[in-house]
Amino acid sequence: MTAVARQHGRQETGAVLRRLGRVFAVLLIMAGPGMAQDAPAYVGSAACSDCHEQVSADWAPSDHAKAWTLPDESTVLGDFGDVTFTHHGVTSRFFRDGAKFMIETEDGSGQRRAFEVTGIAGIDPLQQYLISPEPGRTQTFDIAWDVLAKRWYPVFPDQMAPAGNGMHWTGPYKSWEARCAECHATGYTRNYDATTRTYSPKLAEIGVGCEACHGPGAAHVAWAKAPDLPLARGLGPFGLTADLTRADTELGTCMTCHSRREALQDGNPVPGTAYHDSYSLALLRPGLYHPDGQILDEVFEGGSFLQSKMHAKGVRCSDCHEPHSAALRAEGNAVCAQCHSPAGNPRFPSLPLKVFDGPEHHFHPEDSAGAQCVSCHMAERTYMGIDTRRDHSFRIPRPDLAASGAPDTCTDCHTDRDAAWAAAELEARFPDSPHRGPHFAPVFSAAATDPAGQADALLEIAEWKGPGVVRASALDMLGAAARADQAPRLVPLLADPDPLVRAAAAGTLGALPPDQRLGVLFPLLSDPLRAVRVATARALLDAQAAPGTPEAQAISAAMAEWQGAMMLRTDFPETHLQLAGVGLTLRNWQMASQAFAEAVSLDPQLVQGWIMQARIAAALEDRQSAARAVSQGLAANPGDPTLAAMAREMGLAVAP
Repeated sequence: MTAVARQHGRQETGAVLRRLGRVFAVLLIMAGPGMAQDAPAYVGSAACSDCHEQVSADWAPSDHAKAWTLPDESTVLGDFGDVTFTHHGVTSRFFRDGAKFMIETEDGSGQRRAFEVTGIAGIDPLQQYLISPEPGRTQTFDIAWDVLAKRWYPVFPDQMAPAGNGMHWTGPYKSWEARCAECHATGYTRNYDATTRTYSPKLAEIGVGCEACHGPGAAHVAWAKAPDLPLARGLGPFGLTADLTRADTELGTCMTCHSRREALQDGNPVPGTAYHDSYSLALLRPGLYHPDGQILDEVFEGGSFLQSKMHAKGVRCSDCHEPHSAALRAEGNAVCAQCHSPAGNPRFPSLPLKVFDGPEHHFHPEDSAGAQCVSCHMAERTYMGIDTRRDHSFRIPRPDLAASGAPDTCTDCHTDRDAAWAAAELEARFPDSPHRGPHFAPVFSAAATDPAGQADALLEIAEWKGPGVVRASALDMLGAAARADQAPRLVPLLADPDPLVRAAAAGTLGALPPDQRLGVLFPLLSDPLRAVRVATARALLDAQAAPGTPEAQAISAAMAEWQGAMMLRTDFPETHLQLAGVGLTLRNWQMASQAFAEAVSLDPQLVQGWIMQARIAAALEDRQSAARAVSQGLAANPGDPTLAAMAREMGLAVAP
C-alpha cells in the first residue's frame, strides 16, 4: 500500500469513528463525569529517596522498578552478539550497531528490516524488547530473552502469525502503548489518535515508581517541608491521593495491574481512585477461568484473590508481600505459618490453632515439593512460555470436581494417577472434611454451553452469600437467558453491597420491557461507581425516556461515560465488536457494518467480522458488498469453512 493510500485509509477510519459516535443518543464526551481528575504534580521516585532511604533501596532492584527500562549495557540482558533465532521459518537477528541494540526481522509487510530497541519490559524471568515499526507506535517483540536459561525463545511457542496477521508482532495485540505500558509506567496516558492510528503517550516515569501506588508527590514533598501549611481538598493528611492504610485502597491499587480488566479511562487512574471507578473486572468466564474458578488464561491475581476466604477475612496483599521490594515476607511455608500455626494470628481469631506445616497435615516428606503449602493450595500455571504464576484463590484441593473440567493440584504432581485416586485419598485422609460440599463448578461448566438450562441454578448461586466475584459471574452467565419470571429475585441484587454483583445484575433484566427495565435500573444510573453505571447504560441501550426528565438526564450521562470509555479504546479490535453490537441492538445496520469493517481492518483474522459484514449487506440486498466482504475475508483467512460455504452460495471461486 502506498503512503498516500495508507493515509487516505486512515482518514476514512477517522471518519467512520466520527460517524459511529454520532449514532449514540448523546454527544461524544471524551472526559465524561469523573473521567478526569485534578491532582498534584508528579515529582519522580528520585525525589523520595532523601527521606525514604531504606524504602528506596528496597524498591530500586525490584521487578516494579525494572518493569520498564531504557536500553544500555546495564539493563539489556539478552545476547545481542550478532546471533540469530528462527521460529516457524522466520529468522530474527540480534546485533549491535555501535551503542544501539538492534533486531532484524520481518516487518508487517513481510519485508526484512532492522529495528532499534527503544525499551525493555521486565527483568525476571524474561525480558521483552520494544521496537517501533513506524513513528507513533511501539510494539513488544515476541521473541524474548529467558533470563535464567540465557536463551532466546518464542513467548507464544505454538503461535505462527505471519505478517499481516493481528497476532503478528506488529499487530494490535502486541501494541506496547495499548496493551502493556500503563502497567509498566507511572502516570501514563497513551493518547491514541484513531485517524492516524498512532500514539502520543505521556507519562511521569518509566517503571512502577513510588507515585504509581502512593499518588503524585508534589503536595507530599511540600507538606514535608512545611507540615503546617493547609493541604488541597481531597488529599490525605500527608498530601497524597492514596490512603494505603485502607484495605480496599491497597487491594484496588494492586489490582490496577494485577487483574484482568477493561479500562474505563485512558491510562493510569490517580492512585486512590476506587478500582470499580476505573475498570470493569473480567469475571470467571469460560476461556479465562476453569469452571471452579481456577486460573486458565492470563488473568493475573486479582480475580482469584477475590474468591478466597483470606480476602473475605481481611487478609491484604501486603500481609504476604513486602510492597516495596515485592519480595515475600518470609521464605517457603513460613509465609503461611504467619497465621496458619498453633500460635495463630490475633487479627484472624477464626483460624484453627494447629500444625499445618507438618506431615500430619500435608502427608508428604518434610521439605519436599509436596510439603509446600503452595503446591496444594496455590496451583502454578505458566504464561509467556516461562513465567510461572500461582492461583491466589488459596483453595482446598477438590479432585472430586474434575468431572466438571476443573484441574486437580494432586495430579499436577502425581501425573501417573487420576483425579478419582486423588479424591479417594483425600476422603481417606480427611474423612470429616467440611470442604466437599456443593460447589458452583458443575453449574458453571454446564452453563458454558447451555445457560438457559442452568438459569435457576445460576440464580441460586447469585443469591448465595459467598464471594461477590462468583455471584457476579453466575449473573454474567445467566445474562440474556434470564426469564421474566426470575425478575422478582433479580431486582434485589441491584442493591447488593458488591459492585460486581450490581453491575452483573443489570444485564439480566433484558426480558423486561424497556420502560419497565428503566424503572428498576434507574437508581443504578447514579451508582457511586462508574463500572456499575456503564453496565447499566449498556442494559438500557434500547430504552427511551421523555426529554428533560430525570430518567433522560441519567441515561444521557451514563451513556456518555460508556461511549467515552469505548472511544478511548478504539485501538482495540474488540472495542469495534462492541460498537458493532450496539449497532445491531439499535438496528443501525450502517453503524454495525462499519464497526465490523474497522474491527477486521485491525485484525483480519476476526472471521466473524467478515461474516457479519456479508450478512448485513445481504439482508440489505447489497450483493456486491456481501461478495466483497466474503472474498476479502477468505483472502485473509484461507480455508475458513464458514466463509468458504458463503462464497460457494454466492457463486464465488473458492481455492481448494
